[in-house]
Amino acid sequence: MNSLTRTIPYSIELADSFFKRLKGLMFRRVELKEEGLWIIPCNSIHMCFMNFAIDAVFLSKDGRIVKLVEDLKPWRFVKPIKNAYSVIELPSGTIKRHQLKIGEIIKL
Repeated sequence: MNSLTRTIPYSIELADSFFKRLKGLMFRRVELKEEGLWIIPCNSIHMCFMNFAIDAVFLSKDGRIVKLVEDLKPWRFVKPIKNAYSVIELPSGTIKRHQLKIGEIIKL
């Protein structure tokens, strides 16, 4: 496993309350641009009522990437991910652009 620590140069909003996690990015009209949403705790997501695709980076409790989902389209689902504690929802293409890899640690 790669132990590289990475930062994502985006403005990341924290969704750590019941209502912020419940709403997430649903109903948002404008696509993400150099920003993201960190949902904690969270080990699965849905794209119901979404208006654009995203990249999803699932993290363990220590911030290690355990799953990467690229270009997740509206009305799709990601089943619970083993060892995932949180997820960062990012603009579609972020995983490829920043060459994120499973095993890397994300520092927020």
